[in-house]
Amino acid sequence: MNLIIQGMNDFMPSVKAFKPMAIYCQGEIVDKAYQAGQMDTIKEWCKNVRGTGAMVGVGTHKPEVIALVEEQGWDVDFYAGCVYNRTRTTDEWKKVLGGELVEMQGDCYLQSDPPRMYKVMRATSKPCFAFKILAAGRVTNAEQAFRTAYESIKPNDGVFIGLYPAARDEVRENAERVHRLLVGA
Repeated sequence: MNLIIQGMNDFMPSVKAFKPMAIYCQGEIVDKAYQAGQMDTIKEWCKNVRGTGAMVGVGTHKPEVIALVEEQGWDVDFYAGCVYNRTRTTDEWKKVLGGELVEMQGDCYLQSDPPRMYKVMRATSKPCFAFKILAAGRVTNAEQAFRTAYESIKPNDGVFIGLYPAARDEVRENAERVHRLLVGA
């Protein structure tokens, strides 16, 4: 088993303790840097991770971040992309909703978001991990969300799934679902 750490500012204690195969910068941090025009801090963070010997990744909720990092040719090995853009600014929400705003903007999942992220993921040759494909439990058809994810990613991509197995055996359910979709069993 290999460990991929979602890293934040001080990732070295985790590197020393767990010796991960890979570390990616957490999407909320990356998105805030992007919105503030400070992506150079994320690029430097990636250089520091590279120095540990671990594979380097960038997480984000914004397809345009992956496109930017690719365009600039950063030294990264992979991306982790939330298929729902949860980090829109108030102005971005107003634009996408025609001037309207929703309450709890960070918990709003637009059905039109996943195709945009999947398109950017397919455009890079680097491996990508799609995450939050179930919109934090808000999708009504989990089978379709998994099907869409696996039909939309490249063969060298993967999917991160959040679990809350307190009420049901979600590990088993998701493993069986993925097996059915990928093997056809």
